[in-house]
Formats: sequence, structure tokens, C-alpha cells
Amino acid sequence: MEQRNNGKSVASLVLGIIGVVLGFLGGWAWTGAILGIIGLILGVLGKKEAPNGMATAGIVLSIIAIALGLIVTIACYACVAAVYSAAGSLY
Repeated sequence: MEQRNNGKSVASLVLGIIGVVLGFLGGWAWTGAILGIIGLILGVLGKKEAPNGMATAGIVLSIIAIALGLIVTIACYACVAAVYSAAGSLY
């Protein structure tokens, strides 16, 4: 029996992987979150069309990319705000 891959599932998996990688890079974390959102949408659509493990993996990786991207982005903004606050108290 030949199993065909769903293009949306593959795209979701790829976007999830790229989103997780970008989530670890401070300046690019927000891009990882955006790719995660797109990957999540494609994963859900792909799972509706042809349920398979690739779609599930894409959904899971996309959720991780969204969470990681948001956490790192918020942490970076908090660090910048702390530096500005500390620098402002020096003058």
C-alpha cells in the first residue's frame, strides 16, 4: 500500500522545525512564532484532509515554536527595559 504525503502536513512540519530553530535566536524569535502560527494552521488543515503522524508532528512543533518564540521575545523586551531603567537611574 502506497502512502502519499499531504503537502500541508509537510509544510507544517518544516515550518515547525524552522520556527523552533528561530525561537532560540533572540532577534528572530518573533519570526519563529509567526512561522509557528502558520505551521499550526497548515497542520490542522492537513490533519483534516489526511490524518497522519507528519501532521501531528507539525502541529506539536508549531505549538512549541509559538510558545518558545513568545517567551524569548518577551524576555528580550524585559531585558532591554531593565537596561534602560538601570541606565536612566545613573543620570
